Amino acid sequence: MTEHVIILSTAPTRAEAESIARAPVEEGLAACVQMRAIESVYRWEGGVEQAAEVALQIKTRAPLAATASARIVALHSYDVPEIVVLPVVGGSPAYLGWIDEAVGGRKR
Repeated sequence: MTEHVIILSTAPTRAEAESIARAPVEEGLAACVQMRAIESVYRWEGGVEQAAEVALQIKTRAPLAATASARIVALHSYDVPEIVVLPVVGGSPAYLGWIDEAVGGRKR
C-alpha cells in the first residue's frame, strides 16, 4: 500500500464543498483540499442528468483515508457521494513530507 492518497469527491454547491473541505483539514485528516467548479453528466435513477458541481481533491495519508472518507459522507447531502481513493505513486519528497507533517505523520 502506498503511503499517500488523493480522495476525489464532489459537492453540489460551493458552500457545501467548503464545509466538506474544511472539516478534514481542521481535524487533521487531510493536509489540503482543492476545490474547483465543474460540470458533470451522469446516470442517476434511470436517467441522464447534468449539473454544476464543485470537485474536491483531498490530500492525505493512506491510513487516514477511511476516516476522512467517512467524515465526507457524514457531511454530504448526496445519497451516494463520490468517494474515490487514488494512490499517490510518486511525488516531490518535500511535498509528500509536508502532507505527513500536516496530518501528524512523520516529520520531514
